[in-house]
Amino acid sequence: MGKLDGKIAIVTGAGQGVGRGIAIALANAGAAIALVDMRSDTCTRTAGDIGAVGGQALPLLCDVRRREQVQAVVGEVEKQFRTVDILVNCAQNMRNEVPFEDTTDEDMALALESGLLGTFYFMQACFPHLKEHGGKIINLASSAGTQGAPRWAAYAAAREGIRALTRVAAHEWGKYKINVNAVCPLANSPRIQEWAQAFPDRMRSTLATIPMGRLGDCERDIGQVVVFLASSDSDYITGHTIMVDGGQTVLA
Repeated sequence: MGKLDGKIAIVTGAGQGVGRGIAIALANAGAAIALVDMRSDTCTRTAGDIGAVGGQALPLLCDVRRREQVQAVVGEVEKQFRTVDILVNCAQNMRNEVPFEDTTDEDMALALESGLLGTFYFMQACFPHLKEHGGKIINLASSAGTQGAPRWAAYAAAREGIRALTRVAAHEWGKYKINVNAVCPLANSPRIQEWAQAFPDRMRSTLATIPMGRLGDCERDIGQVVVFLASSDSDYITGHTIMVDGGQTVLA
């Protein structure tokens, strides 16, 4: 018996990296997963990996910046699975390593629309289902926002906005038995690997700030925390941000 047997989860940004690791961890815990991504190849590959070990996954293409596409995805999940129990908002796009003064309107729009607005749209679209029977929302944020990381203004703003949505929804939706929490991961994702190759000195400096001395595994480290937050084990936890970064950030 898995912790999430019989549960239906939507995971955005599920094609690769942290989203993929979370989707696989949720599936291994027994949930059926609606995999949402902009790329059909990565989304289908994640679905195949889940199916290969006996899990159930439905790949769905979606540009989370478009409310009508988000609503269509949630409608398709309702058609296939009848409801939604768990929502994980992981999708985020941005331009890397941009000094504050060089950040353009396009940079800001890309980060805010793909992260903040996409999270907002999915939370609203799933709310009618979650209101009926309760459920779990886990939003991905970042220490780039909590710590004000240099050269990441647009991304930090988007991720901090997501933490704000998390807190507001936790206050408003607790009466419906909807738990809303945020996770800030530091994981060995493809994007981090690309960054490490481009800036090896910065990668070494980053590793030196992590007490555990390593980057997290997308499935084993990040995914298992999300499984906890998606399960009944976390029924009395809401409105919180959990840093899953090996001790790099300790919130006061």
